[in-house]
Amino acid sequence: MILSFLRPLAFSLLIGSASMAVTAQTSPPEMLLHCGITMVRPMTEIAQLFEKRENVKIIIAQGGSEDLYQAAKSSGQGDWYLPGEPSYRTLHLKEGLLGNYVTVGYNQMALIVQKGNPKQVKANPKEMLRKDLVVILGNAESGSVGLEAKNVLDGLGIYPKVVKAAAFLSPDSRSLMNAMKKAEADLTLSWRATGLFADNAAKLDVIDLDPKLAKPQALLLNLLKSTQHPELAGKFMLLAASPEGQAIFRKHGFLDSQTPLDR
Repeated sequence: MILSFLRPLAFSLLIGSASMAVTAQTSPPEMLLHCGITMVRPMTEIAQLFEKRENVKIIIAQGGSEDLYQAAKSSGQGDWYLPGEPSYRTLHLKEGLLGNYVTVGYNQMALIVQKGNPKQVKANPKEMLRKDLVVILGNAESGSVGLEAKNVLDGLGIYPKVVKAAAFLSPDSRSLMNAMKKAEADLTLSWRATGLFADNAAKLDVIDLDPKLAKPQALLLNLLKSTQHPELAGKFMLLAASPEGQAIFRKHGFLDSQTPLDR
């Protein structure tokens, strides 16, 4: 009697195990992109295209470029790393986590003001020292927007003065844009593409700077050596750098990889 009772139970367990195995085999692999906040919109669109074509699930971890690198390093997980400027690759390459890369476009710093530029801000970063303006700035320790702002302002010898005059420092470009949209400040120095995003452009204006002051910075999509799917990771990088991927970057206000840098 005991054996006859156990026989159907064992059969049902066997069927259940087989079903779980089939599910595990057919579930799409999950991949992880560590992406600087400024590039999340175009990369999300590219990731959605790739997911449909390759039956893969892409998770996007977003944040400041340095914070993202440290998270990828400490966790040992991830397939790609896209910081907001190339100095992060130069800084961390010797640590052995970063593999090959492709250029997917360019970032460039610009002044961001309230819609219509009511305070008549000129195309000069020295405007950030005006006493009649409330100025905010990115934090150079956490993300690319703060680091590149420091580079631009250091080139003019005014970075310490601007930091001292700033109402507050923000960790990333999204925080800067949110504060600007709430009219908490009159002026910031941020990646120009963020000011061209549709929801930001409705309330804010972009004042372009001379490329000699604000040099376009390459966006390098880095392969992480922690990837478990190197072939898929390589295909994704090719898509992002392809004409199709570049059109998506242009749509979101970025300079693509073919844009002359002396614009």
